[in-house]
Amino acid sequence: MAVNNPKFDASEALLGAYSVPDGAKWALDARSLAAANLRRMGAPVKRDEYWKYTNPVGLTQVPAPKAALFEAGETPMFDAIDRLKLVFVDGVFDADQSDDLALSGLEIETLSDALSKDIHWAKDLFGVLETNGQTPVDRPLAALNTAVAQEGFVIKATGKVAKPVAIRYLHASDSSDAMVHHVIKVDAGASLTLLENGPGAARFNSVMEVDVLDGAEFHHIRTQGRDHQRRTATHMFGRLGAQSIFRSFTMTVNGILTRNESVLEFTGDDAKATVGGASAGDGRDFHHDDTVFVTHDSLNCESRQVFKKVLRNGATGVFQGKILVKADAQKTDGYQISQGLLLDDNSNFLAKPELEIYADDVICSHGSTVGAIDEDAIFYLLSRGVPKAQAEDMMILAFLGEAIDEIEDDALSANIHERLAEWMERRRG
Repeated sequence: MAVNNPKFDASEALLGAYSVPDGAKWALDARSLAAANLRRMGAPVKRDEYWKYTNPVGLTQVPAPKAALFEAGETPMFDAIDRLKLVFVDGVFDADQSDDLALSGLEIETLSDALSKDIHWAKDLFGVLETNGQTPVDRPLAALNTAVAQEGFVIKATGKVAKPVAIRYLHASDSSDAMVHHVIKVDAGASLTLLENGPGAARFNSVMEVDVLDGAEFHHIRTQGRDHQRRTATHMFGRLGAQSIFRSFTMTVNGILTRNESVLEFTGDDAKATVGGASAGDGRDFHHDDTVFVTHDSLNCESRQVFKKVLRNGATGVFQGKILVKADAQKTDGYQISQGLLLDDNSNFLAKPELEIYADDVICSHGSTVGAIDEDAIFYLLSRGVPKAQAEDMMILAFLGEAIDEIEDDALSANIHERLAEWMERRRG
Protein backbone atom coordinates (compact mmCIF):
# COMPACT_ATOMS: atom_id res chain seq x y z
CA MET A 1 0.00 0.00 0.00
CA ALA A 2 1.48 3.35 -1.02
CA VAL A 3 2.24 5.81 1.75
CA ASN A 4 1.52 9.47 1.09
CA ASN A 5 4.57 11.74 1.16
CA PRO A 6 3.80 15.26 2.46
CA LYS A 7 6.43 16.83 0.18
CA PHE A 8 4.86 15.49 -2.99
CA ASP A 9 1.29 15.86 -1.78
CA ALA A 10 2.01 19.53 -1.09
CA SER A 11 3.64 20.09 -4.48
CA GLU A 12 0.64 18.62 -6.30
CA ALA A 13 -1.72 20.74 -4.21
CA LEU A 14 0.26 23.88 -5.08
CA LEU A 15 0.34 23.12 -8.79
CA GLY A 16 -3.36 22.33 -8.73
CA ALA A 17 -4.17 25.66 -7.07
CA TYR A 18 -2.95 27.76 -10.01
CA SER A 19 -3.66 27.76 -13.72
CA VAL A 20 -0.82 27.73 -16.25
CA PRO A 21 -0.84 30.94 -18.34
CA ASP A 22 -0.95 30.71 -22.11
CA GLY A 23 2.09 31.66 -24.17
CA ALA A 24 4.47 30.73 -26.96
CA LYS A 25 5.73 27.16 -27.15
CA TRP A 26 9.15 28.01 -25.66
CA ALA A 27 7.48 29.67 -22.67
CA LEU A 28 5.14 26.73 -22.13
CA ASP A 29 8.12 24.37 -22.37
CA ALA A 30 9.92 26.36 -19.66
CA ARG A 31 6.84 26.23 -17.46
CA SER A 32 6.44 22.51 -18.05
CA LEU A 33 10.07 21.90 -17.06
CA ALA A 34 9.62 23.95 -13.88
CA ALA A 35 6.50 21.99 -12.95
CA ALA A 36 8.34 18.72 -13.57
CA ASN A 37 11.21 19.91 -11.38
CA LEU A 38 8.78 20.79 -8.59
CA ARG A 39 7.15 17.37 -8.80
CA ARG A 40 10.60 15.76 -8.64
CA MET A 41 11.72 17.86 -5.66
CA GLY A 42 8.46 18.09 -3.79
CA ALA A 43 7.45 21.14 -1.80
CA PRO A 44 9.81 22.21 0.99
CA VAL A 45 9.33 20.75 4.47
CA LYS A 46 11.14 21.53 7.69
CA ARG A 47 13.24 18.37 7.61
CA ASP A 48 14.93 19.53 4.38
CA GLU A 49 18.53 20.63 5.01
CA TYR A 50 18.04 24.23 3.89
CA TRP A 51 14.67 24.57 5.63
CA LYS A 52 15.53 23.16 9.05
CA TYR A 53 15.59 26.64 10.62
CA THR A 54 12.43 27.85 8.87
CA ASN A 55 9.01 26.20 8.80
CA PRO A 56 7.72 26.64 5.21
CA VAL A 57 4.09 25.73 5.92
CA GLY A 58 2.88 29.32 5.63
CA LEU A 59 4.46 29.49 2.16
CA THR A 60 3.08 26.17 0.90
CA GLN A 61 -0.37 25.62 2.40
CA VAL A 62 -3.44 25.75 0.16
CA PRO A 63 -5.32 28.02 0.37
CA ALA A 64 -2.88 30.72 1.45
CA PRO A 65 -3.31 32.07 4.99
CA LYS A 66 -4.89 35.49 5.27
CA ALA A 67 -3.05 38.64 6.33
CA ALA A 68 -4.80 41.69 7.73
CA LEU A 69 -4.22 44.91 5.84
CA PHE A 70 -1.84 47.42 7.39
CA GLU A 71 -1.79 51.16 6.78
CA ALA A 72 1.74 52.44 7.32
CA GLY A 73 0.67 56.08 7.47
CA GLU A 74 3.86 57.30 5.83
CA THR A 75 5.10 58.44 2.45
CA PRO A 76 6.02 55.41 0.29
CA MET A 77 9.70 54.57 0.00
CA PHE A 78 11.66 56.17 -2.83
CA ASP A 79 8.91 58.71 -3.56
CA ALA A 80 11.40 61.57 -3.29
CA ILE A 81 13.65 59.99 -5.93
CA ASP A 82 13.29 60.62 -9.66
CA ARG A 83 12.40 57.19 -11.01
CA LEU A 84 10.27 55.15 -13.41
CA LYS A 85 7.43 53.87 -11.21
CA LEU A 86 5.71 50.51 -11.79
CA VAL A 87 2.88 49.47 -9.48
CA PHE A 88 1.46 46.04 -8.68
CA VAL A 89 -1.66 45.60 -6.55
CA ASP A 90 -1.83 42.12 -5.00
CA GLY A 91 0.54 40.94 -7.72
CA VAL A 92 -1.39 42.42 -10.66
CA PHE A 93 0.17 45.21 -12.71
CA ASP A 94 -1.74 48.49 -12.38
CA ALA A 95 -1.02 50.60 -15.45
CA ASP A 96 -3.11 53.52 -14.17
CA GLN A 97 -0.89 53.99 -11.12
CA SER A 98 2.31 53.42 -13.11
CA ASP A 99 4.42 55.67 -15.28
CA ASP A 100 4.77 55.36 -19.03
CA LEU A 101 7.16 52.50 -19.79
CA ALA A 102 9.31 54.52 -22.20
CA LEU A 103 12.80 55.38 -20.91
CA SER A 104 16.03 55.91 -22.82
CA GLY A 105 18.34 52.90 -22.74
CA LEU A 106 15.56 50.62 -21.56
CA GLU A 107 13.25 48.09 -23.19
CA ILE A 108 10.41 46.99 -20.93
CA GLU A 109 7.24 44.97 -21.41
CA THR A 110 4.93 42.84 -19.32
CA LEU A 111 5.79 39.19 -18.78
CA SER A 112 2.62 38.01 -20.51
CA ASP A 113 3.35 40.06 -23.63
CA ALA A 114 6.95 38.88 -23.87
CA LEU A 115 6.10 35.22 -23.30
CA SER A 116 3.40 35.29 -25.98
CA LYS A 117 5.91 36.04 -28.77
CA ASP A 118 7.42 33.22 -30.80
CA ILE A 119 10.76 35.05 -31.00
CA HIS A 120 12.03 36.99 -28.00
CA TRP A 121 15.39 37.43 -26.24
CA ALA A 122 13.74 36.31 -22.97
CA LYS A 123 13.67 32.76 -24.36
CA ASP A 124 17.31 32.40 -23.29
CA LEU A 125 16.60 33.54 -19.73
CA PHE A 126 13.05 32.78 -18.62
CA GLY A 127 13.27 29.76 -16.34
CA VAL A 128 16.87 29.16 -17.43
CA LEU A 129 18.69 30.87 -14.55
CA GLU A 130 16.11 29.54 -12.11
CA THR A 131 16.67 25.98 -13.39
CA ASN A 132 20.46 26.41 -13.18
CA GLY A 133 20.02 27.61 -9.60
CA GLN A 134 18.32 24.36 -8.58
CA THR A 135 21.74 22.68 -8.46
CA PRO A 136 23.10 21.68 -6.00
CA VAL A 137 20.28 22.92 -3.73
CA ASP A 138 16.58 22.46 -4.50
CA ARG A 139 14.53 25.68 -4.58
CA PRO A 140 10.98 24.37 -5.08
CA LEU A 141 9.11 27.63 -4.46
CA ALA A 142 11.09 29.24 -7.28
CA ALA A 143 10.16 26.35 -9.59
CA LEU A 144 6.51 26.83 -8.64
CA ASN A 145 6.78 30.50 -9.56
CA THR A 146 8.27 29.80 -13.00
CA ALA A 147 5.57 27.20 -13.64
CA VAL A 148 2.55 29.41 -12.95
CA ALA A 149 3.42 33.11 -12.48
CA GLN A 150 1.37 35.31 -14.82
CA GLU A 151 2.59 38.77 -13.80
CA GLY A 152 5.94 40.51 -13.96
CA PHE A 153 8.20 42.46 -16.26
CA VAL A 154 10.78 41.64 -18.91
CA ILE A 155 13.42 44.37 -18.80
CA LYS A 156 16.44 44.93 -21.02
CA ALA A 157 18.95 47.70 -20.31
CA THR A 158 20.71 48.60 -23.56
CA GLY A 159 22.66 51.56 -22.17
CA LYS A 160 23.27 53.44 -18.96
CA VAL A 161 19.72 54.01 -17.74
CA ALA A 162 19.53 57.54 -16.34
CA LYS A 163 17.13 56.89 -13.46
CA PRO A 164 16.07 53.89 -11.41
CA VAL A 165 13.17 51.60 -12.21
CA ALA A 166 11.07 51.42 -9.05
CA ILE A 167 8.55 48.62 -8.49
CA ARG A 168 5.97 49.18 -5.77
CA TYR A 169 3.96 46.22 -4.48
CA LEU A 170 0.67 47.16 -2.81
CA HIS A 171 -1.40 44.86 -0.60
CA ALA A 172 -5.16 45.42 -0.96
CA SER A 173 -6.86 42.10 -0.11
CA ASP A 174 -6.40 40.10 3.09
CA SER A 175 -6.59 36.84 1.10
CA SER A 176 -4.33 37.71 -1.87
CA ASP A 177 -1.84 35.07 -2.98
CA ALA A 178 0.47 36.70 -5.54
CA MET A 179 3.27 35.51 -7.78
CA VAL A 180 5.48 37.85 -9.78
CA HIS A 181 8.34 36.88 -12.13
CA HIS A 182 10.82 39.38 -13.58
CA VAL A 183 13.39 38.70 -16.31
CA ILE A 184 16.20 41.24 -16.56
CA LYS A 185 19.07 41.53 -19.01
CA VAL A 186 21.75 44.19 -18.67
CA ASP A 187 23.63 44.41 -21.98
CA ALA A 188 27.42 44.70 -22.16
CA GLY A 189 28.53 48.06 -20.82
CA ALA A 190 25.00 49.03 -19.72
CA SER A 191 23.82 49.83 -16.19
CA LEU A 192 20.49 49.58 -14.38
CA THR A 193 19.27 50.38 -10.86
CA LEU A 194 16.13 48.54 -9.73
CA LEU A 195 14.20 49.52 -6.59
CA GLU A 196 11.49 47.40 -4.95
CA ASN A 197 9.28 48.20 -2.00
CA GLY A 198 6.05 47.14 -0.38
CA PRO A 199 4.53 43.96 1.07
CA GLY A 200 3.14 42.60 -2.21
CA ALA A 201 0.20 40.57 -0.92
CA ALA A 202 -0.99 38.50 2.00
CA ARG A 203 1.34 35.84 0.60
CA PHE A 204 3.90 36.88 -1.97
CA ASN A 205 6.24 34.73 -4.11
CA SER A 206 8.65 36.49 -6.46
CA VAL A 207 11.43 35.38 -8.80
CA MET A 208 13.94 37.65 -10.48
CA GLU A 209 16.32 36.28 -13.13
CA VAL A 210 19.14 38.75 -13.84
CA ASP A 211 21.76 38.36 -16.57
CA VAL A 212 24.56 40.93 -16.21
CA LEU A 213 26.74 40.84 -19.31
CA ASP A 214 30.40 41.83 -19.68
CA GLY A 215 31.21 45.21 -18.21
CA ALA A 216 27.62 45.83 -17.13
CA GLU A 217 26.30 46.98 -13.75
CA PHE A 218 23.15 45.97 -11.89
CA HIS A 219 22.15 47.65 -8.62
CA HIS A 220 19.18 46.39 -6.61
CA ILE A 221 17.68 47.87 -3.45
CA ARG A 222 14.59 46.43 -1.80
CA THR A 223 12.57 47.31 1.29
CA GLN A 224 10.06 44.80 2.62
CA GLY A 225 7.17 45.67 4.88
CA ARG A 226 5.53 46.91 6.70
CA ASP A 227 2.51 44.58 6.97
CA HIS A 228 2.71 42.67 10.25
CA GLN A 229 1.03 39.49 8.98
CA ARG A 230 2.48 39.15 5.48
CA ARG A 231 4.34 36.05 4.28
CA THR A 232 7.00 36.44 1.61
CA ALA A 233 9.36 34.22 -0.40
CA THR A 234 11.72 35.94 -2.83
CA HIS A 235 14.29 34.41 -5.16
CA MET A 236 17.01 36.23 -7.07
CA PHE A 237 19.10 34.34 -9.64
CA GLY A 238 22.06 36.30 -11.00
CA ARG A 239 24.61 35.47 -13.70
CA LEU A 240 27.69 37.68 -13.94
CA GLY A 241 29.81 38.21 -17.05
CA ALA A 242 33.40 39.43 -17.21
CA GLN A 243 34.15 42.68 -15.34
CA SER A 244 30.49 43.03 -14.37
CA ILE A 245 29.10 44.39 -11.11
CA PHE A 246 26.10 43.03 -9.19
CA ARG A 247 24.93 44.67 -5.97
CA SER A 248 21.78 43.80 -4.00
CA PHE A 249 20.57 45.03 -0.61
CA THR A 250 17.34 44.29 1.29
CA MET A 251 15.90 46.05 4.34
CA THR A 252 13.14 44.19 6.21
CA VAL A 253 10.88 45.14 9.11
CA ASN A 254 7.71 43.39 10.27
CA GLY A 255 6.09 40.32 8.71
CA ILE A 256 5.33 36.87 10.06
CA LEU A 257 7.59 35.01 7.65
CA THR A 258 10.16 36.25 5.16
CA ARG A 259 12.51 34.05 3.16
CA ASN A 260 14.92 35.83 0.79
CA GLU A 261 17.07 33.60 -1.43
CA SER A 262 19.95 34.86 -3.58
CA VAL A 263 21.77 32.55 -6.00
CA LEU A 264 24.69 34.06 -7.92
CA GLU A 265 27.10 32.55 -10.44
CA PHE A 266 30.32 34.11 -11.72
CA THR A 267 30.77 33.10 -15.36
CA GLY A 268 33.27 35.80 -16.42
CA ASP A 269 36.60 36.95 -15.03
CA ASP A 270 37.16 40.05 -12.84
CA ALA A 271 33.53 40.43 -11.75
CA LYS A 272 32.27 41.71 -8.39
CA ALA A 273 29.11 40.99 -6.42
CA THR A 274 27.69 42.15 -3.10
CA VAL A 275 24.58 40.73 -1.43
CA GLY A 276 23.53 42.28 1.85
CA GLY A 277 20.64 42.81 4.16
CA ALA A 278 19.49 44.43 7.38
CA SER A 279 16.42 43.35 9.31
CA ALA A 280 14.70 44.45 12.50
CA GLY A 281 12.24 42.08 14.11
CA ASP A 282 9.98 42.55 17.11
CA GLY A 283 7.82 39.77 18.55
CA ARG A 284 7.49 36.01 18.44
CA ASP A 285 5.63 36.15 15.15
CA PHE A 286 8.64 37.63 13.34
CA HIS A 287 10.75 35.10 11.41
CA HIS A 288 13.30 36.29 8.85
CA ASP A 289 15.52 34.02 6.73
CA ASP A 290 18.31 35.05 4.35
CA THR A 291 19.68 32.16 2.29
CA VAL A 292 22.55 32.86 -0.12
CA PHE A 293 24.54 30.64 -2.49
CA VAL A 294 27.44 32.14 -4.47
CA THR A 295 29.35 30.06 -7.04
CA HIS A 296 32.75 31.24 -8.24
CA ASP A 297 33.64 29.67 -11.59
CA SER A 298 35.93 32.34 -13.08
CA LEU A 299 39.24 34.03 -12.39
CA ASN A 300 39.86 36.97 -10.06
CA CYS A 301 36.28 37.55 -8.92
CA GLU A 302 35.12 39.12 -5.66
CA SER A 303 31.98 38.45 -3.64
CA ARG A 304 30.69 39.96 -0.38
CA GLN A 305 27.83 38.83 1.84
CA VAL A 306 26.99 41.23 4.68
CA PHE A 307 23.89 40.56 6.83
CA LYS A 308 22.77 42.12 10.11
CA LYS A 309 19.68 41.34 12.18
CA VAL A 310 18.30 43.02 15.30
CA LEU A 311 15.82 40.86 17.21
CA ARG A 312 13.66 41.44 20.27
CA ASN A 313 10.66 40.00 22.14
CA GLY A 314 11.13 36.46 20.85
CA ALA A 315 11.87 37.27 17.18
CA THR A 316 13.89 34.82 15.09
CA GLY A 317 16.53 35.54 12.45
CA VAL A 318 18.19 33.01 10.14
CA PHE A 319 21.21 33.26 7.88
CA GLN A 320 22.40 30.49 5.57
CA GLY A 321 25.24 31.51 3.29
CA LYS A 322 27.57 29.49 1.12
CA ILE A 323 30.56 30.33 -1.06
CA LEU A 324 31.48 27.61 -3.57
CA VAL A 325 34.82 28.09 -5.33
CA LYS A 326 35.38 25.75 -8.26
CA ALA A 327 38.79 24.44 -9.30
CA ASP A 328 39.38 26.98 -12.08
CA ALA A 329 38.29 30.00 -10.02
CA GLN A 330 41.79 31.06 -8.94
CA LYS A 331 42.34 34.49 -7.33
CA THR A 332 38.84 34.40 -5.80
CA ASP A 333 38.16 36.83 -2.97
CA GLY A 334 35.10 35.72 -1.01
CA TYR A 335 33.88 37.44 2.15
CA GLN A 336 30.90 36.57 4.32
CA ILE A 337 29.70 38.03 7.61
CA SER A 338 26.42 37.53 9.48
CA GLN A 339 25.68 39.11 12.84
CA GLY A 340 22.72 39.04 15.17
CA LEU A 341 21.99 41.55 17.93
CA LEU A 342 19.60 40.10 20.52
CA LEU A 343 17.81 42.60 22.74
CA ASP A 344 16.41 39.96 25.11
CA ASP A 345 16.89 36.33 26.12
CA ASN A 346 13.86 35.10 24.16
CA SER A 347 15.05 35.94 20.64
CA ASN A 348 17.06 33.64 18.39
CA PHE A 349 19.68 34.07 15.68
CA LEU A 350 20.49 30.88 13.74
CA ALA A 351 23.42 30.90 11.34
CA LYS A 352 24.90 28.39 8.94
CA PRO A 353 27.94 29.85 7.12
CA GLU A 354 29.69 27.57 4.61
CA LEU A 355 32.80 27.59 2.46
CA GLU A 356 33.53 24.90 -0.16
CA ILE A 357 36.80 25.55 -1.98
CA TYR A 358 38.48 23.56 -4.75
CA ALA A 359 41.01 26.20 -5.90
CA ASP A 360 44.30 26.79 -4.10
CA ASP A 361 44.96 30.50 -4.75
CA VAL A 362 42.03 32.19 -3.00
CA ILE A 363 41.18 34.52 -0.13
CA CYS A 364 37.96 33.41 1.51
CA SER A 365 36.61 34.10 4.98
CA HIS A 366 33.38 33.86 6.88
CA GLY A 367 32.27 34.92 10.31
CA SER A 368 29.10 34.83 12.33
CA THR A 369 28.50 36.43 15.72
CA VAL A 370 25.56 36.90 18.03
CA GLY A 371 25.39 38.96 21.19
CA ALA A 372 23.64 41.54 23.31
CA ILE A 373 23.88 45.30 23.10
CA ASP A 374 27.10 46.86 24.45
CA GLU A 375 26.24 47.96 27.99
CA ASP A 376 29.43 50.02 28.30
CA ALA A 377 28.43 52.05 25.25
CA ILE A 378 24.90 52.46 26.64
CA PHE A 379 26.33 53.65 29.97
CA TYR A 380 28.51 56.18 28.14
CA LEU A 381 25.50 57.61 26.30
CA LEU A 382 23.44 57.69 29.51
CA SER A 383 26.22 59.60 31.21
CA ARG A 384 25.94 62.19 28.44
CA GLY A 385 22.25 62.69 29.12
CA VAL A 386 20.81 60.49 26.36
CA PRO A 387 17.63 58.64 27.47
CA LYS A 388 18.09 54.86 27.60
CA ALA A 389 15.57 53.99 24.89
CA GLN A 390 17.12 56.54 22.53
CA ALA A 391 20.61 55.32 23.40
CA GLU A 392 19.65 51.76 22.48
CA ASP A 393 18.21 52.95 19.18
CA MET A 394 21.44 54.80 18.41
CA MET A 395 23.40 51.59 19.00
CA ILE A 396 21.00 49.58 16.84
CA LEU A 397 21.19 52.08 13.99
CA ALA A 398 24.98 51.98 14.10
CA PHE A 399 24.92 48.17 14.06
CA LEU A 400 22.57 47.94 11.06
CA GLY A 401 24.30 50.85 9.37
CA GLU A 402 27.30 48.70 8.50
CA ALA A 403 25.07 46.65 6.20
CA ILE A 404 23.17 49.64 4.82
CA ASP A 405 26.46 51.31 3.92
CA GLU A 406 27.03 48.56 1.35
CA ILE A 407 24.60 50.54 -0.85
CA GLU A 408 26.72 52.44 -3.34
CA ASP A 409 24.28 55.30 -3.99
CA ASP A 410 24.57 57.80 -1.12
CA ALA A 411 21.07 59.22 -1.61
CA LEU A 412 19.43 55.79 -1.52
CA SER A 413 21.55 54.77 1.49
CA ALA A 414 20.49 57.92 3.33
CA ASN A 415 16.85 57.22 2.46
CA ILE A 416 17.09 53.75 4.04
CA HIS A 417 18.83 55.13 7.15
CA GLU A 418 16.14 57.79 7.56
CA ARG A 419 13.22 55.38 7.23
CA LEU A 420 14.76 52.92 9.66
CA ALA A 421 15.30 55.69 12.21
CA GLU A 422 11.67 56.78 11.80
CA TRP A 423 10.43 53.21 12.29
CA MET A 424 12.47 52.81 15.48
CA GLU A 425 11.25 56.15 16.83
CA ARG A 426 7.64 55.03 16.32
CA ARG A 427 8.35 51.75 18.10
CA ARG A 428 9.91 53.68 20.97
CA GLY A 429 6.92 56.02 21.12
